[in-house]
Parts: sequence; C-alpha cells; structure tokens
Amino acid sequence: MFAAEISTLWTLYINITMTELILRYFLEHVEESSYREEIVYMYEIVTSQLESVKKISWDYSLPSSIGFTENDLNLQAPRLFSDPTILTYLFHMNKVGMVTYSSALATVTNKEIRHLYHSFLVQTADIYERIAVKMTEMGILLNAPSLTYGETPSFIIDKDYLSGINPLKEKRPLNAIEVTHLSFNLRTNQVGRILCEAFAQVTKNEEVQKFSLKAKEMAKSHMETFINILRKEDIEPPLSEQLRITDSTISPFSDKLIMTHTAFLTTAGIGNYAAAAAASQRSDLLVKYEKLSGEAALLSKEGADIMIKNKWIEQPPTAINRKQLRTNE
Repeated sequence: MFAAEISTLWTLYINITMTELILRYFLEHVEESSYREEIVYMYEIVTSQLESVKKISWDYSLPSSIGFTENDLNLQAPRLFSDPTILTYLFHMNKVGMVTYSSALATVTNKEIRHLYHSFLVQTADIYERIAVKMTEMGILLNAPSLTYGETPSFIIDKDYLSGINPLKEKRPLNAIEVTHLSFNLRTNQVGRILCEAFAQVTKNEEVQKFSLKAKEMAKSHMETFINILRKEDIEPPLSEQLRITDSTISPFSDKLIMTHTAFLTTAGIGNYAAAAAASQRSDLLVKYEKLSGEAALLSKEGADIMIKNKWIEQPPTAINRKQLRTNE
C-alpha cells in the first residue's frame, strides 16, 4: 500500500478516536436541547467514520494505531465548558476537519480510500453548515469585520503596495484578504486560549499544567498581535464574549489526550499562519506570521518532548531500514 494511504488512515484513526471521546463528554453535559441535536448528529457521523476507517484498514492489512480508549475519558467529571463554548469549539474543529479531509483526499490514489475521504469531507461540511446555522440562530456566530470598499476594479500600480516594514513609509490600508486571515487567526487563537486554560485548570500533572499555561499565554499574545494590527486600521476585531469555562478541577480527559489535542491545535495554527502569510501582500504581515509560526513551532517541540518522555506519542508507520538489514546480513 502507498505511503499516503497508510499515513492518512493511521492519523485519522487517532484523530477520530479522540473526537469520539470529546463528543461523548459534551453529550454528558450540554444543556441546550438544540445544541444537543447537533452534537448527537455529529457523534453519529464520527462513530460511523471510525468504523469505516477500522474496516478499510483491516481489509488492506494496514498498520493500526492505539489511538484513544475509554482510559482517556472520565464521564464522571463535572461540566467544564459552557454550551456556547462547546458549539464554538465544534465549529472550529469542523473547519480543521474539512482541511484535513481535503488534504487527505488530495494525496491518496487508491480509489476506495479516495471515495471514503470524499464522503468524510462532504459529511464534515454538512456538520459545519448545521452548526453555523445553529450559531447564527443563537447569535453567537462571529463574522469577519465589515469593510467599506470601492466599487471600481483597479490594478496595483506601485510596488510600495507590498511594503510595510520601512518605517519611513506609511503603510497602506489592509486589504480584504489580509483582514480575513487576521480575523480568522484571532478567532482560532481565542478558542485555543480557552481550551488551554481549561486543560491547565483540571490536570494534576505539573508538567502538563505548566505547558498548558504556556500555550494559553502564547495564544493570548498572538491574539493581542492580531487585535493591535486591526485596531491600528480602525477595524474592530471579532471577539466572542460567550466563551466560558466552569470552576471544575476534575479532568474529563487523560493527560495524553490533553497534550495530543494541544499539539493538534498548534500544528493547525502553524498551517493557518502559513496560509495567511502566502495570501498577505503587505511585507510587515509576512514578518509577523513568520515570527508567530516560529513561536508555535518551539512550543510544539516542547510539547513533543513531554509526550515522548511520558510515552504518549505513537510512532507513525516507518519505512524499513534497508541499511540496517544489509548490516545484519
């Protein structure tokens, strides 16, 4: 079997088993009935996807991963997240899911697996749409900032349009593409900040707690960067005032799940910054995104060290070491 099929199925199994446990915990505590309907809908799809991944991996005798099990979930833990926080979290995780499945679909060539990923992408887009509609109905869906713009098409006629670093030159106003990415990264960091704060509050592992607090502070710092850029342009940053956690100190999740999820968020953030840097045309924004990506990469390395130390990272399927085989002959 090809590397793309092996790696994507192996990774998806880990991600889906983690998602399934998180959804079960949410179902245990969500109060708003209309929110529950959407979580139940997503849970049914996720469990179906999990069975599909298991079956196709078995059919092709592909390497299996341990993923996450009942040992990583404590359903007796009290409520930790408010209903709007739960729905906002799922909204953003389905964004990540769409990117994940489209990327997986673009890399594999096996027809059966390609069709499987296509169905996963369609299902995730459907969940995303349902949650977006529900958030709109409840008044908690944040839009990107509105802009006043000229109606006549025009062309860039001066290379100073790309400038932003030179302190002797005035920066041009942000364009709509740049505002979109700044707003998107602001909102994802706000979700990441509240999650890391919750993880730090409930874990009993001192090392995990310190790491979660460090991740929270990095998310807060990155939020401030995006807020300052937008406000300098007299653009009000989109921030939710409804993201809340309770005072519970009992963890619903294992430290392994907490660290894996934080690593997952950090990796997604680095990808978001790369996409934003590629799309932004003002040079000072490129420099900012490069700096923030470096900070996230260093945090990711620190997290990986903790996970390796505690044997929380599974080793991906790896090519045979042919040199070693020849040496042993």
